[in-house]
Amino acid sequence: MGIHEVKSEVRSQKSELKRAVFLDRDGVINRALEKKSKPYPPTSLAEFEILPEVRAACDKLKAAGFLLVVATNQPDVGRGTLRQEVVEKIHAHMLAQLPIDRVEVCYHAGKGLSDCDCRKPKPGMLVHAAKLLKIDLAQSWMVGDRWRDVDCGHAAGCKTIFIDRGYAEELRQKPDFSARNLGAAADIILAQTKK
Repeated sequence: MGIHEVKSEVRSQKSELKRAVFLDRDGVINRALEKKSKPYPPTSLAEFEILPEVRAACDKLKAAGFLLVVATNQPDVGRGTLRQEVVEKIHAHMLAQLPIDRVEVCYHAGKGLSDCDCRKPKPGMLVHAAKLLKIDLAQSWMVGDRWRDVDCGHAAGCKTIFIDRGYAEELRQKPDFSARNLGAAADIILAQTKK
């Protein structure tokens, strides 16, 4: 194989990579349960409420050619305070309602009780999905409502959008953009993609 053939092969592999929007779950797709200005996940399907703007935002992003991947920490499973079957039931319902291509979940307990590569702010879930779905992380976005999401997106090499829900916690890194909800985030992504 000559040098010209090698270069064209690398170029065609690059062009086959897809763009994705990685979405945190609680506070981005569904309403987070708030206690003392801190967000918590729903503990049952009955508590899982998809936010009003989410379906239209997902449809717009899909129409523009983005894969949609949910990346969510669910440490309550690892801590023994929430059953994994409940989370899986919520995700089955979410997948039936929205055009999401994949759900990545970290069930590890965190808080020093576990050490893994998948718990945000580490980028393991995004890297894993990128390998499976042939995603170009540099052309992709991470949308989340907590510092862990922003830091995870930066660590993976994605552009980041922070949805500010007014929680009692500080960001650790500056996001590329901020938005009031997923609808506004989708508009930013589509506007930036056209540039």
